[in-house]
Amino acid sequence: MTRVAAIDCGTNSIRLLIADIERTAGTTTVTDVVREMRVVRLGEGVDATGELSAAALERTFAATEDYAALIAQHGAAVVRFVATSASRDARNRDDFVAGIRARLGVEPEVITGVEEAALSFAGASSVLPVLAGQEVLVVDLGGGSTEFVLGNAQGVIAAKSVDIGCVRLTERHLRSDPPTQEQRAAALVDIDAAIDRAGQDVPLGRATAVVGVAGSVTTIAAHALGLGVYSPAAIHGAELPLATFQAAATDLTDLAREQRAELPFMHPGRVDVIGAGGLVWSRILERVAELTGGRITTAVASEHDILDGIALSVG
Repeated sequence: MTRVAAIDCGTNSIRLLIADIERTAGTTTVTDVVREMRVVRLGEGVDATGELSAAALERTFAATEDYAALIAQHGAAVVRFVATSASRDARNRDDFVAGIRARLGVEPEVITGVEEAALSFAGASSVLPVLAGQEVLVVDLGGGSTEFVLGNAQGVIAAKSVDIGCVRLTERHLRSDPPTQEQRAAALVDIDAAIDRAGQDVPLGRATAVVGVAGSVTTIAAHALGLGVYSPAAIHGAELPLATFQAAATDLTDLAREQRAELPFMHPGRVDVIGAGGLVWSRILERVAELTGGRITTAVASEHDILDGIALSVG
């Protein structure tokens, strides 16, 4: 058994998983020790400026210091820190890398979109029994980018990362509360173009099942399920009709910020960006249904994603 620590630093949040990983007789068991999430909005303004702001770096470094203390407390033997879209896009990523290295004592990895996609698929597929005999499309809807990964029980078939995400599109287009029809239409142009780019590398029409991961998807699932509190146990593995997901996504986009903030399952750090997340998820489901000739009628929400994939990669 190996105790590992995995950190996923995205555009909106930074997350920590400390887990015990045991591999025996061809099976892998992952036991959570600590699983935490902080919304630090590292990618705030990156789409417009091309740089990580001093305030965003300060928030991220503070969370990393807390995570370093937890890792030391729980005695993880191996630590892997992975950074994704915002860090890939930023001209001053070297400042970010140096700051993380100084606080954590390990070299943070700014990974490519394809690497991100593969880790997301590994994390989602490790705990969901949807792969048997199927080609599954895993969609990782993040703050700055979205990954499309088609795979089966043998692994990844094709993957593509595209620059649409809930933070990026909110900052770029959805400036009103709630967003106007013109703002939504502009966002949908970007979303459709990104789906088209993904489809050039990933045969989306081959999918026989769809799994959505990351905070936008799981929050939409919580709304669709009518949860009175955010419950990972209730959300993970929930298979819902596409129309149910899409109705919940549209509702979250239509609500004013104050109304979204009052929802009992809503994390404060997602209140201002979940509307864009809803637009992305709803459009992806609509397009996938079309591309599969109506074969796809449901989608599955997964609480396990790139963070689990990072842990499995070193355990």
